[in-house]
Amino acid sequence: MDTLQAILLGIVQGITEFLPVSSSGHLQIAKEVLGVQLEENLTFDVALHAATVLSTIVVLWSEVWRLLKGLFSRRFNEEQAYVLKLVLSMIPIGIVGFLLKDRINDLLNAPYILAVVGAMLLVTAALLAFAYYAKPRQKETISYRDALIIGLAQACAAMPGLSRSGSTIATGLLLGNKKAAVAQFSFLMVLAPILGETLLQATSGDLTAGIAAGPLIAGFLASFITGCLACKFMIEVVKRGKLIWFAVYCTVAGLVSITSYFC
Repeated sequence: MDTLQAILLGIVQGITEFLPVSSSGHLQIAKEVLGVQLEENLTFDVALHAATVLSTIVVLWSEVWRLLKGLFSRRFNEEQAYVLKLVLSMIPIGIVGFLLKDRINDLLNAPYILAVVGAMLLVTAALLAFAYYAKPRQKETISYRDALIIGLAQACAAMPGLSRSGSTIATGLLLGNKKAAVAQFSFLMVLAPILGETLLQATSGDLTAGIAAGPLIAGFLASFITGCLACKFMIEVVKRGKLIWFAVYCTVAGLVSITSYFC
């Protein structure tokens, strides 16, 4: 993979990480289109995800800083409760990552990956459409129960093509949580899992396995810059409740992906 291909893939990741259209699915489609073959798919993908995690911290820095300050208070407060909910939501994806990491990597390299991605994009479209038309009673705060259920949705989104942000936001909305609160929670809950995966890759010495440092850095920067823009954009989209258009897009993308595999 050359530097230009890495930049293009970084842009795809940065844009689609926050949009409910599946960043992993679009990365696989983009790799097929660009003819990119990586020895270690997860290495490059994790680097791009780390870049979007950094963009999340930059865009939501005021909220991150508020949580960090409240975390060290001697008295139990709203910030500590919120962090506990984030931790609770991260448990399912941690279990999935620990138990199924190798199988997921094998799936990413499977010859039928485009068919899998297409099918999961259709599932994403169904979730978004359901969340758009359902009108549950809105709650003031995300409960511990809701945090765990949203975390389970994130764990299911380990499947390539099933949008993480789409699954978590749609689940949160269906549970009756406010749009802005769900969007923020969805973006914050992914911070620790991705940072943890990046740290494990670094300590194992596999961070640059299968790809040169130059393209890896170029892809990281491209993902970070576009991620900052996409994060701000998506928060506003969720507030306005315009998720149905992403459902339409995922339907079209899913059908195209499945058709391209069989053709």
